[in-house]
Amino acid sequence: MAFGWVGVARLARAAALGQLSLDYVAAARVAGASEARVLVRHVLPNIAGPIAVATALSVAGAILAESTLSFLGLGIQPPAPSWGNMLSNAQEMVFSAPLTAVWPGLMILLAVAGCTLVADGVRRRG
Repeated sequence: MAFGWVGVARLARAAALGQLSLDYVAAARVAGASEARVLVRHVLPNIAGPIAVATALSVAGAILAESTLSFLGLGIQPPAPSWGNMLSNAQEMVFSAPLTAVWPGLMILLAVAGCTLVADGVRRRG
């Protein structure tokens, strides 16, 4: 996930270039607004929604990737706590203590669903 920000950065750049080509930006420049003012007052508020959506979805993907890698033994190593480690350890006790598998799985589900719902809410608002 070291390069997970690249997609969001490309989206931000594309959205900003799209906004910079619109008429209201040209009108602000003709009115004497500096480049910094145009970016902060006009462009940034209009690209914040897509960036927030992409970021929230990237966080959900990172949670799933980390828990999957930890479950497979390739991520965070024990004794550090991780939902994937907890699910991996719960495999041995799934019939004697099933809640040891249910709770970490439910927390992964809630975290990913929460990030997705936040992204959807931001998308609908914007």
